[in-house]
Amino acid sequence: MTTSTRSPFSRTITFSWLCVLFLAPHIHAQEKKSTVEVPPPPSVQADVSKVEFDAIVRVEVEVENRNYRVPWNIGGLGSGVGTGFMIGKNRFLTNAHVVSNRRLIYIKKMDRPEPYKARVLYVAHDCDLALLELEDPTPFKDVKPLSIGGIPKLNTTVIDVGYPIGGERISVTRGVVSRIDFRPYTHSGVDFHLTIQVDAAINPGNSGGPVLQDNKVVGVAFQGYSGSQAQNTAYMIPVPVINRFLKDVEDGQYDFYVDMATQTINLLNPAQRLALGLKNDGRGVMVTIADKAGSAGGVLETGDVLLAIDGYDIASDGFVTIEGERINLNEIVERKFVGDTVDLKILRDHKLQQIKIELQRFIPYLIQANHYDKKPNFVLFAGLQFQPLDRELMGSFGISNLKARYVYSYFSREELYIERPEPVILTAVLPDSVNTHLQAYTKQLVDTINGKKILTLQDVHDALNSDAHEKGQENYHVIRLLGEGRPLVMERSKAKAAHQRIMDKYNVGYDHFIEKPLILESKALAKAREKAAKK
Repeated sequence: MTTSTRSPFSRTITFSWLCVLFLAPHIHAQEKKSTVEVPPPPSVQADVSKVEFDAIVRVEVEVENRNYRVPWNIGGLGSGVGTGFMIGKNRFLTNAHVVSNRRLIYIKKMDRPEPYKARVLYVAHDCDLALLELEDPTPFKDVKPLSIGGIPKLNTTVIDVGYPIGGERISVTRGVVSRIDFRPYTHSGVDFHLTIQVDAAINPGNSGGPVLQDNKVVGVAFQGYSGSQAQNTAYMIPVPVINRFLKDVEDGQYDFYVDMATQTINLLNPAQRLALGLKNDGRGVMVTIADKAGSAGGVLETGDVLLAIDGYDIASDGFVTIEGERINLNEIVERKFVGDTVDLKILRDHKLQQIKIELQRFIPYLIQANHYDKKPNFVLFAGLQFQPLDRELMGSFGISNLKARYVYSYFSREELYIERPEPVILTAVLPDSVNTHLQAYTKQLVDTINGKKILTLQDVHDALNSDAHEKGQENYHVIRLLGEGRPLVMERSKAKAAHQRIMDKYNVGYDHFIEKPLILESKALAKAREKAAKK
């Protein structure tokens, strides 16, 4: 599938880091042994004589696009092609972006015309991986799955196998591992994980295919650069990310990556260390933000000094040393799963404390993420169209209102979600005699409707379809927008009479679709809102 090369929006918490504990010893060992360890020649590294090519499949997908401007209609149908490969009995690994917004999925074997209907078992949009199964696995009962290997060394040869544009048959290209780094995953637009850069040709259609070395899978092809930005630069998802995904779904569901959702600063300045009561021993970083909706919300405080994590001393630059290797302290968190804990040794008000934090998914940053496999939420009332603020909405409507852009950009960093968990925008007005001259109010944040504070899209629906009203305004709907001095006013009786007329006029099949916002499922957020309400 075609991959995006857009720069992701920055996360306002510490960037996700992947289990480099597996990576660092590998690189360190490579450096130590470079004078004695000679890798096999490229011809051996790229040998595919033992690869079961029938295990590498063409994935054909029929997709249903989303239409945020006309949310009650589909945005049109399309199709795409990607690659996948068999990793176990009736289990096929591919990219999440290959099967996103799918209606139908078919798998084809190499050099066989028959399509086999498949379905998604698990999808991880935060690390761009998905696991498929066939409705009827019989055609693959004698196919040997590919074996998962390890992390390839720098400057060694790998081959990429898939079904890229330019032909119908399988394609094999060769490249060299040129970099192992943490990079943004463009599918979600907000997540950073470990990636491996190669100079093999990875083109649309290659996505989801295996990258092989010594007849074993060392990565999944998933994105690259296009245009004049870079040449011969592509990326694969490495084995540690693959293994974490597969382990996560062993219990029957995918729980996403966890995060402490904290920001820290290094403590290298002697005067600053003295003020905090620290010895000049090169240990400790200071917490600047412990997000209230994050795992550490209500546990860590601004000014706390982190001295150790899971028994490992934290250096004043934020690194820990494990088996002689220095790695970022957040990488310890990235190895863990929902419900796991980390033990922290901290200094608070010059006193040592031991605390334990249960790790959970951090949700508020998803307002800036790309979303898939879901219908647009909306409420339509008398021609007024309301929708929750997110990345798709910002792009679809080109929203430039400064209040809306501020809430979107600082939703997580300024913890705006505590007051307004699901910001709502008046996105459009379907013209009718009942709503004339109201177009100027569009693309602004909704503050209150009929005296009711709008915290979620459900509040919009409830306020407009009830007897709620501002004092003395029983005969009117009064909608107040954030930062807009003049309220939007409609006569109740005329609005009610016009509603069905407008729906018929614009061929609207249903006037609302509302899902419970994911952020409301955060226990940490519930506690933070309860605490804020008591102040």
